[in-house]
Amino acid sequence: MTMDTTPVPDYASLHRLDGRSFVLLGAGNGIGRQTAHALTSVGARVLCVDVDKERAEAVAAETGGVPYVADVTEREAVRDLFAYAVRELGPVGGVVDIVGMAQYGPVDAIDDHSWDWHFDMVLRHAWLAVQYGGPAVAESGGGPLVFVASVSGLTSAPLHAAYGAAKAGLVSLVRSAAVEFGPRGVRVNAVAPGAVWTPRVAGLLGEEGRRRNADNAPLGRMAEPSDIASALLFLASPLASYVTGQTLVVDGGVTVKFPYPTIGGPR
Repeated sequence: MTMDTTPVPDYASLHRLDGRSFVLLGAGNGIGRQTAHALTSVGARVLCVDVDKERAEAVAAETGGVPYVADVTEREAVRDLFAYAVRELGPVGGVVDIVGMAQYGPVDAIDDHSWDWHFDMVLRHAWLAVQYGGPAVAESGGGPLVFVASVSGLTSAPLHAAYGAAKAGLVSLVRSAAVEFGPRGVRVNAVAPGAVWTPRVAGLLGEEGRRRNADNAPLGRMAEPSDIASALLFLASPLASYVTGQTLVVDGGVTVKFPYPTIGGPR
């Protein structure tokens, strides 16, 4: 019998990001704030980027990060923030992009402004993050780019047409960027949440909406922002060193549940 003598890594150390600098886009609220805490908890130095100055400064103060205010749908702003990150924090070891928002409405009622707004708010910043962040991470010796997609880009839902189309584009961008940047040591992945109980969603749904979404999930609850931050942290860490071009669904099992009602009650 041949004995396995391959080296065993120090798995406990593979979730650490000590000394690595990360650019976090959309850091100021919800999933972004939790991700700032997640990254810094394992040793990363974080540039906390948000369009809102107060939020950027607040999350940076909480986590020991560096605040930066920018509209990341603007090319010059993204170019400048990566240059600033290198000057202030050193080589960029990774990028996590949280930015995204939806406006819901029937597909036949979407006007040009709403369509363009979705592709700016959901996809344009990710494209710019790849263009500027990808080379920056490659120059640092390689590392992760991680994005927040959505189950709306993988499946379909009423009133989600523009948002879902833009998120589907993000998923495709992740795959293409992974192929192109892989030889330069850059991994590109995404997390696709379902409904997440962020402050914005809480204001939109209320407690009744939270209950309905919890009842629809096999795990019996809505996601918290920390659930998504945990998945982002995994993809950002060396634990995922051989994962690229993937979109990890984090939805409590909603998208794998065939919609038959339970027959005969719980078992």
